[in-house]
Amino acid sequence: MTLLPRTVRALVTTLTALLTLGAATATAPARATPAPEAPADFVALRDVDPTILEEIRYATPHNFVGEPVEGYRQPLCLLTRPAAEALHRAQKRLRPQGYTLKVYDCYRPQRAVDHFVRWAEDLDDQRMKTEFYPRVDKTRLFEDGYIAEKSGHSRGSTMDLTLVELPARPTRPYVPGEPLVPCYAPKDERFPDNSVDMGTGYDCFDTLAHTDDPRVTGAPRARRQLLKSTLEGLGFVNLAEEWWHYTYQPEPYPGTYFDFPVSRAPLPGKR
Repeated sequence: MTLLPRTVRALVTTLTALLTLGAATATAPARATPAPEAPADFVALRDVDPTILEEIRYATPHNFVGEPVEGYRQPLCLLTRPAAEALHRAQKRLRPQGYTLKVYDCYRPQRAVDHFVRWAEDLDDQRMKTEFYPRVDKTRLFEDGYIAEKSGHSRGSTMDLTLVELPARPTRPYVPGEPLVPCYAPKDERFPDNSVDMGTGYDCFDTLAHTDDPRVTGAPRARRQLLKSTLEGLGFVNLAEEWWHYTYQPEPYPGTYFDFPVSRAPLPGKR
């Protein structure tokens, strides 16, 4: 029998091994990738305080992107338990004064932040400019700090919220394509949100949204200060550029950016 040269024998051996591995891979059953899970101390806010209103804007098309945001599978406020319990205490202080809290956003998965970044880089998509950033050029959203690659919301103790006068009336649904009005327009001209007038609408990319902007006076300023003083008295810290943005401190996860979806499925006891 003629012996194959050593290099040829090695090549045949390698090809045989690769074919065997390929066959094994082809016949092996596919395994589903498990969905990311929330830590044990994440809760749905409504399980802690069902009286706090929830209007989770990024689960709807009524936001600066103009479509439901990736990762929002349910219109649900998820938070770390300490943050949720602190909001419950704030609610107990505000209700006797004739107000209820309403949250627009709470925990935000990293995939949603990535969606914001892709949107900001698409300079041709200007469909929601008239309402949310009428005086800001989209090329400056990163430089001006309106969009970033990481968000404190992804750590689970930050929320966007406002006040609603009791008894709370419903907010009508937003209809995609309806005429838009600048977020800093007078209250009766803006989208008819059931919240009180805070001087601008939610997610207004404008300096008028700065919590202590001196141009905001009268009742809107007083309500901003009521929200701020109530929350700061319970451990929350406001982001000075956004009257609606608060973080409960100390944060349980100050350096972690989670990516499980917004739904009940990833919560403890639901998996």
